[in-house]
Amino acid sequence: MDNITIARLLDETAALLEIDAADPFRIRSYRRAAEAVEQQTTQLSTLVTEPKQLLAIPGIGKGMAANIVDLVSTGTMPLREELLTKYKPTMLELLRLPGMGPKTVALIWSSLQVADIDALEEAAKAGHLNKLPRMGEKFTTKLLKGIEDYRKNSSRFRIDQAHDLAERISALIRAFPGIETITPAGSLRRGRETVGDLDLLVTGPACEPDVVAAAVEHVATLPLIDKLLARGQNKVSFTLRNNLQVDVRLLPRASYGAALQYFTGSKMHNVALRQRAIKRGLTLSEYALLRLEDNKIIAAASEEEIYNALDLDYIPPELRENCGELEAAAAHTLPNLITLADIRGDLHMHTDATDGRDTIRQMAEAAIARGLSYIAITDHSKNLAMTNGLDDARALAHIKRIREVDAEIQQDFAKLREALATDTPPTDARLTSLYQALKTPSVPDSDCHPSRSGGPASPPLTFRILPGIEVDILAEGQLDLDDSTLAQMDIVVASVHSRFDQPIEQMTDRILRALENPHTRILGHPTGRKVLKRDAYAVHIDQVLKRAAELGVAVEHNASPARSDLNDLNLRLAKQHNCKIVVDTDAHATEELDQIKFGITQLRRAWLTAADILNTQPTADALLSQLRPKP
Repeated sequence: MDNITIARLLDETAALLEIDAADPFRIRSYRRAAEAVEQQTTQLSTLVTEPKQLLAIPGIGKGMAANIVDLVSTGTMPLREELLTKYKPTMLELLRLPGMGPKTVALIWSSLQVADIDALEEAAKAGHLNKLPRMGEKFTTKLLKGIEDYRKNSSRFRIDQAHDLAERISALIRAFPGIETITPAGSLRRGRETVGDLDLLVTGPACEPDVVAAAVEHVATLPLIDKLLARGQNKVSFTLRNNLQVDVRLLPRASYGAALQYFTGSKMHNVALRQRAIKRGLTLSEYALLRLEDNKIIAAASEEEIYNALDLDYIPPELRENCGELEAAAAHTLPNLITLADIRGDLHMHTDATDGRDTIRQMAEAAIARGLSYIAITDHSKNLAMTNGLDDARALAHIKRIREVDAEIQQDFAKLREALATDTPPTDARLTSLYQALKTPSVPDSDCHPSRSGGPASPPLTFRILPGIEVDILAEGQLDLDDSTLAQMDIVVASVHSRFDQPIEQMTDRILRALENPHTRILGHPTGRKVLKRDAYAVHIDQVLKRAAELGVAVEHNASPARSDLNDLNLRLAKQHNCKIVVDTDAHATEELDQIKFGITQLRRAWLTAADILNTQPTADALLSQLRPKP
């Protein structure tokens, strides 16, 4: 049994445990083990007689090592067999449908013996689901639409998923001597919120034509490969365990720029660029920009050379959609796009007071480590009961606690400024992590997108925690907390979290009424969509953006790749209406603060600059002065 099969069986067991409502930590242990197994370059089947070698793999403990031994020796393991007596593997796919959580999947199985999507669709159309608890006509209608959307989108992957896979594959490829550069191309490099496949372009001394065969062999035997589709002179194509197709091209350095431009696309951008080349007596391909009359190479090694040879400024990948970027590049009017280094604060995140994982201070320290100068803590309000949302009394107590932690941070920073000035580490254990964060601020990875390179220019020497709330917009447009409570907040993010099925006029009026509340300072994830899972609710977004601009309410780009809301097109519309715009992570754990990089990519796709985004303001006071004035 190879590593990919072991990983698939462990991951499948994790999903069966999820249906069985098992302990979340146990579920995660199986998923972590699956990821660890598929990244191993040594086949684990050769290590089962050496348990110590299995235990040396991160994520593999004694129990998991025993499971791997069972899988290799028998093809299965006791827990898997136990779960398969209760459930069927096809039920795992049902978890990907809207409203189909583990308990619902288990209920439908026990009541109707339905275990796959086709049978579920048939049962829904026949009305059988209406007879089950908590299911009715509205649930069935939503489910049938979800099945339709799933079939349409099942071959696409979110940008964060594709990015993570690109990083994992690239790390394995880099292990081969002579590999210098690996760049994702295609939709991922352009920053599209979903991708259908993954293109990786590789270059370095090992990719020159006379020696590339050895590097091709290395790529063709990567441990992550599920099915090898093709292996050519300088290209390897394969699929991963999740059916994502990956094409790896190993290219000589002399033509790397031409290939990078060609395979980044988009198709229409490339068509327009080739037409421009032809008008100048040139021809452009994945190999080079050539002069037609004598096939002389004009440019090939870098994209900059190619664009400049065509009398164009360099066009960032995110703009290459044939939406006016060639004309702007010719006129030297391309915008100076926003970068990660421009972001100074994050105004939407959650803590363990509601549905977040980490404390106020932990979120603050993580933000400081990323070079930010301010954050807002915006936990949920009471209408979102599943998140343990705050009522008025708890919200007021939470404000008090936020201000207390903010005061502690202010005192700590006074001591830290002195420690940094004298280069003397503090003796107070509480300050040690902050001191290290200020000395060496962390920066999210930057391999996949130039827009992500570089963090803030220097660590902050001041830091503020602003008290806030993500308050629900109720069905008729009222906000979920009293105005007297909202008046105590620095940041009020108003968001729709329910009744997504309202008719377009009703939904529009609902949001407009929420904007009229003088305490609303930011409209959160304005269209309510979830990428590949839930369409935007019906709303006249143009009316909403226009009124938000008139009132001075900022509109959010939610950088979570699960939301990416507003999308790039609506962000351009927001700018046309002169809306104030913020980009936030909606982080529910410290590591999710790094999701800001995906938001920056979408802002760049919308042609936005640092001046267009409010939380590029250098301090909390400067930021607050740009928001809608408090009543």
